[in-house]
Amino acid sequence: MVRGVAPDGRLASMTRSEETDAASAEASAYEPDPRRWRVLAVSLVVGFMSLLDVTIVNVAVPSIRSSLDTSAATIQWVVSGYALAFGMTLVAGGRLGDAHGRRRLMTIGLVGFVVSSAAVGLAPNAAAIVLARLVQGASAGLLTPQNSGLIQQLFRGEERGRAFGMFGFTVAVASATGPLIGGALIGLLGEEDGWRSLFLVNVPIGLVALVLIRRMVPDNDAGAEAEKDPRVDLVGAVLLGLAVLAVLFPLISLEGGAGLPLVLLAAFPPLAWAFARWERRTVRLDRPPLLDVSLLSGLPGYANGLLVGTLYFTGFTGIFLVLSVHLQEGEEFAPLHAALLMTPFAVGAATTSPLAGRLVGRIGRRVTLLALSVMMTGTALAAWLVTQPSDRLWWTLAPAMFLAGVGGGGVISPNFTLTLADVPPRMGGAAGGALQTGQRIGSALGAALLMTVYQAVDAVASAPVAARSALVAALAVLSVALAAAVRSWRLGD
Repeated sequence: MVRGVAPDGRLASMTRSEETDAASAEASAYEPDPRRWRVLAVSLVVGFMSLLDVTIVNVAVPSIRSSLDTSAATIQWVVSGYALAFGMTLVAGGRLGDAHGRRRLMTIGLVGFVVSSAAVGLAPNAAAIVLARLVQGASAGLLTPQNSGLIQQLFRGEERGRAFGMFGFTVAVASATGPLIGGALIGLLGEEDGWRSLFLVNVPIGLVALVLIRRMVPDNDAGAEAEKDPRVDLVGAVLLGLAVLAVLFPLISLEGGAGLPLVLLAAFPPLAWAFARWERRTVRLDRPPLLDVSLLSGLPGYANGLLVGTLYFTGFTGIFLVLSVHLQEGEEFAPLHAALLMTPFAVGAATTSPLAGRLVGRIGRRVTLLALSVMMTGTALAAWLVTQPSDRLWWTLAPAMFLAGVGGGGVISPNFTLTLADVPPRMGGAAGGALQTGQRIGSALGAALLMTVYQAVDAVASAPVAARSALVAALAVLSVALAAAVRSWRLGD
């Protein structure tokens, strides 16, 4: 007997022949939407906007603080509030899209994102910005999981790998180019009010995307299921939101130097246990769950991919924050110059993400193993070269960042493809939202860890040595991600 997914979305036991027959029936029923690549392009533009706002604001923090004459702790929440609200709403947003239509959720999320972006750009004080950023992050949490849900719905086979390749390209480029775009806009429009353009630019782009979504994005067939049982698992959503809050808030507070509320970290295990227990009960009572936790035990590839993705983002995201701080404060680079020095990572990732999406259907997890090895090599070179004099960094650190990007571009899209390969399309949004929640937690953990290492070493040594130490810490985390990927490969995932 093997584990499979029952028609109602829950995992059940089935024989190999029954599994084969079910897969054949699904394949024969699948008719590719002729507009699927155009729909993907529209959804990735929206996804790029929401992911870009995670990092684009980093270079604007000094300008916002100076313009509004407020404290560093308050401004930290301009950065962190978005990430917190984003992480807390991803799974709920994915589940709502699965059950009530992805076009509807994309419309609601994008309207909220556009309005809140305008509110941030026009805010008269820091308190208004923090509030608007919380709404903006929650709106992004509704938007982002619809990308993976649409890919699960519209693509099959090798085409799905190619589609996730484009998604991985979007994630990598958005993460790496945020500081560059932010630095360029501030440099062009001035430090006093140029930071407002980082948010106001979302308004015209979002309005155009909104029209395209209403015209092009199809409704998923889960709408009929929602009509039969329109209930939303509010208790599950609250429990999961509190569990994510218990992890993200302490990490964000640590990153911002505001102290670590340990009581919240201690609350995570019981909250996670309560969520899992509630979801199992919900399934037993034949009600629609927020996330069927039997995915973790019934689909080993999903659990393994969730672990690999979380560990990768823990080691990957903090590198940009540390280098941005080091180059501006330690080496006295201008924001734009610091961003330009990190741009080769985005170029490398843009080169390999689509290629990795094509290869994953042929060689599976080996793509991830090779890509992680290449990225670790580039990170090790960057750690060695970051102590060079500042005038040499342009031709020493930049190639190392490019090599790291070449590897990084081959991690995200194959991991998405392999992790969601056996997840039924009707659960694609919630499952993808959980995967991206792990990435957000990893990002917060990595940023807090690497900045803590950087600040601790900088207090007793030089800034270049502190940067090297932080990159070595990133390398250690990436090594654990590689070990998890090797384990997944050996298990035949």
